Amino acid sequence: MSRFKNTLEFEKELSRLSRKYPSLPEDLKKLERLVVLNPVGMGTNFVTIHHSPTVKIVKTRLACKSLRSRAMRVIYAYHDTTVTFVYIELYFKGDKENEDRERISEYLKSL
Repeated sequence: MSRFKNTLEFEKELSRLSRKYPSLPEDLKKLERLVVLNPVGMGTNFVTIHHSPTVKIVKTRLACKSLRSRAMRVIYAYHDTTVTFVYIELYFKGDKENEDRERISEYLKSL
C-alpha cells in the first residue's frame, strides 16, 4: 500500500505541469523520500498551514530540475494516525502567488 495519495485536482495539475517540466515526477519522488523521514519537514522550505490532532497541512518548496532548481509549491496533508500523505495542490510560484485556501478547506471538510 502506498503512503502517498493524490486528489483529483492534484493529478490534473501534475499531468499538465509534467508536460511543461519533464523532471517533475522525479522531483516529487525525491520529496517523498524526504517527507517519509520527516513528515512535516524541517527548515525554511516547509510551513505548516493547518494543524489538528489528526491531520497537518504542509506547504513546501519543491526544487524542480527543469526549472534549474527554481521552486514549485506542493501542498500536502499528513495524517498522523494512518501515516499517509495526500497531495492536495501543485503550482509554479511564477504562475500563481498563493495556495488555494478554498481547496484546502474543502479537503478538510471531506475528512
